[in-house]
Formats: sequence, structure tokens, C-alpha cells
Amino acid sequence: MTVMLTPDDFRPHVKKTFRVRGGHHAFTLTAVDAPDLGEPTPGARRSPFNLLFTGPPNDVLGEGLYTLEVDGGSSFELYVIPIYTPARDRQDYQAPFN
Repeated sequence: MTVMLTPDDFRPHVKKTFRVRGGHHAFTLTAVDAPDLGEPTPGARRSPFNLLFTGPPNDVLGEGLYTLEVDGGSSFELYVIPIYTPARDRQDYQAPFN
């Protein structure tokens, strides 16, 4: 059975480094964006939220499903999407949860 992840699973990892298993990319979790939408829709398993990451600007990880390992232990399988980043000193990413 798959565990239903929530924002609380990620809040302790804000400002920690996540590394792509089997790759060289590393990102910092900068925010857990979980807006208060009131009561969940009937039948919904959870309210939607996004994880926001930042990484180096010149080596963009392509959109896809990756296992990310947190420095210090935990690992998560996340769908990571590079997002428009106007700052030239970084590349931002999101991992959406519906």
C-alpha cells in the first residue's frame, strides 16, 4: 500500500538538500506551499500542495519522476518539474501533489 504523503511529511526537511538517486543533481527544499483551502472536497484524499526547490542555474534536471534522498536519511519518489526562474543565479523546481 502506498503511503499518502502530506505537507507535514516535508516541513521538517525545509532548507535541507535533496539528491537525485543515481544522479548528480542536488536541490534545496525552500518551501512547502500548502494553501488553506478550507474543508477538503468530499472524497478527496488530501488537499493539494507543492514542494518548491532551488538548484544550480546551469544544469537543469528534466521533468520526470525521480527518487530524491534527503541528506540525513529519508527518500521520496517525486515528480519534479523545472519552473520558470527569472533569477539567473538558480533554477527553481516544483513537485506537485494533487
